[in-house]
Amino acid sequence: MAWPDDPLPPIRHELHFGDRLVRCFVERPRSLYGLLDAAALRDPGALALVEGDARLTYRDLAGQAEQLAAGMAARGVRTGDRVALLLGNRVEFVVALFAAARLGAVAVPLSVRERAAGLRDMLANSGPKLLLYEAELADRLPEAASLPGSLARVAVGAAGARSDPFAALRHDGAATPAPHQPQEEDVAVILYTAGTTGRPKGAMLTQLNIAHSVMHYALCRGLGREDRALLAVPADHAIGLIAMLLTLVYVGGSTVLMRAFKARQFLEVMAAERITVTGLVPTMYQLCLLEPDFAAFDLSSWRIGGCGGAPLPEAVITQLAERLPHLQVMNGYGATEATAAATQMPLGHTARHPDSAGQVVPCAEVRIMDEAGREMPPGEAGEIWIKGPMVVPGYFANDTATREAFVAGFWRSGDVGTFDQAGYLYVLDRLKDMINRGGYKVFSAEVESVLSAHPQVVEAAVVAHPDRLLGEKVHAFVTARGERLDADELRAFCRARLADYKVPEFVTIGTQPLPRNALGKVQKQVLRRRIAEMIA
Repeated sequence: MAWPDDPLPPIRHELHFGDRLVRCFVERPRSLYGLLDAAALRDPGALALVEGDARLTYRDLAGQAEQLAAGMAARGVRTGDRVALLLGNRVEFVVALFAAARLGAVAVPLSVRERAAGLRDMLANSGPKLLLYEAELADRLPEAASLPGSLARVAVGAAGARSDPFAALRHDGAATPAPHQPQEEDVAVILYTAGTTGRPKGAMLTQLNIAHSVMHYALCRGLGREDRALLAVPADHAIGLIAMLLTLVYVGGSTVLMRAFKARQFLEVMAAERITVTGLVPTMYQLCLLEPDFAAFDLSSWRIGGCGGAPLPEAVITQLAERLPHLQVMNGYGATEATAAATQMPLGHTARHPDSAGQVVPCAEVRIMDEAGREMPPGEAGEIWIKGPMVVPGYFANDTATREAFVAGFWRSGDVGTFDQAGYLYVLDRLKDMINRGGYKVFSAEVESVLSAHPQVVEAAVVAHPDRLLGEKVHAFVTARGERLDADELRAFCRARLADYKVPEFVTIGTQPLPRNALGKVQKQVLRRRIAEMIA
């Protein structure tokens, strides 16, 4: 393992979640709310949050969370109840998150990009007592009759309430409950997975899960109270919530909130706020590099560039290294079920392993397994299984999905990967996305990385194209910088860098961005539907 030079905190094996024996940090935060409590006690005047002109210290944030907790309690929210947050990256999201945690309630962040049907499924599954939502999203809320039980709804940001967005929850004279002291295995947050197949599943993030993940990020990235993060990915996702927001609270740093990512605005805020750390998805880095006056922005404070959701293409890593040689770009690998990261690239190692997702974080175990449940040696591909104190105990109110996904304490990721001899993980594909071309396995990540290295390619995605003889062939969807790129040129480029059976036989070139979900992951099921329409 190649983690920071300072000794790691003491680690021991502990029994959790019934029969899981996992490696744990001996000293660790005991609760989500405890992260804020400790930061406010340590340095109450330190800057915690920035959103536009609003600047909150840790004292301010703790005080507002305490007030809101009193209002929630007056509305009947109790320990174990769920509080749904249909809120974007705004101060109110953070205040509500900690207010719920103070009561021992379970926060259920929901994507502001979700549509009515998805919101109905998530609310019906989680059964919250209270829903805080962006006033402008009222038309997306499901009818009360379509949900079990009663759900109190409070709009945030409604006209006339700008000076007090929680006006409807204020309760004069309401007693302020003392902070709840949860057990470590109590659920703190329910985060819904993308749900690309079937209905979304609610991963139950416990106090123990969150404590270990924030420690992993802080240790592996070398973060401290002097760091300033720009939260430009959604706070309702594990990367935004855990890797950025809660990790910065843990170390006592500052978080600048950005409602929606726009490359130029992002660069302006990075320079103005002297941001030191980011956690983005690959397309965000690519869009920044495409800004014509990228070099005009003072990004000298930017030292850590984390990447999740998908590997950052080697070509983009090279461009960033050329333009920002002081920036440490760090690929990582994880999932909502792993409370974000299971592997991280050690600082300073990216240049030597640009196509790797890094090494296993200190308390995790990662295995590469074949279809028969046998561990594969280094260099051999198989399904990635993850175990550790950051792996959730299961899905909320969904025992069937939990039994299918969790085996012997490991979460089965559905991703294909391999380790090299030095312990670096390489994520090759989703199991369902792997292309079987006449018995030869083609991993989309490899082909996509080569395509992305072409100077005229902005982004690329590879999926299977049905074929009667071979079963499947390689189909590439490419977003080009201009109209001059053609399929033959791309095939020739790939042929010089890939085995012949990996070269795309079908190439669809356009100038519009590829379809992506709220976090920026390419929606390959949409591309498969396009192929089905082509051959129908």
